[in-house]
Amino acid sequence: MDIGLSYDADAKCYDLAIVDGDLAPDATLETAVLLSLYTDRRALDEDVLPDGGSDRRGWWFDAYTVRPIGSRLWLISREKDVDQVLRRAEQYAREALTWVIEDGIASAVDVEAIHARRGVMQLIVGIQRIDGSVLEGRYDYVWGATNGL
Repeated sequence: MDIGLSYDADAKCYDLAIVDGDLAPDATLETAVLLSLYTDRRALDEDVLPDGGSDRRGWWFDAYTVRPIGSRLWLISREKDVDQVLRRAEQYAREALTWVIEDGIASAVDVEAIHARRGVMQLIVGIQRIDGSVLEGRYDYVWGATNGL
């Protein structure tokens, strides 16, 4: 069970979910999916960094585990929102969610990336849980202001 996250539409961000003054639990996988998609996974040596710098990002705890946390979606932050980039986004999202299959929580993960609107990609994620239930979600990714269709 995870600590729940809730979306604040006014602030346009996620925050800890609070119910009756206490942290709200989340047993739905929603929080785990959000963290998997929106936490920066360390770039591979062959990845081209969006700013041309040397910061490969990643979570500090990855140095102590064999399975990195997060996704490489941040690598597309300065790319045009074209179909080729959408396919890479699907690959990065699947990679970030592979752990649900490896841990025996799900039997399949399906990801589709679409142009939601100018400068916004939407990931449509379906996770087929072992118990037969399906977690479906839509997750927006906003490109930087320099990009467009």
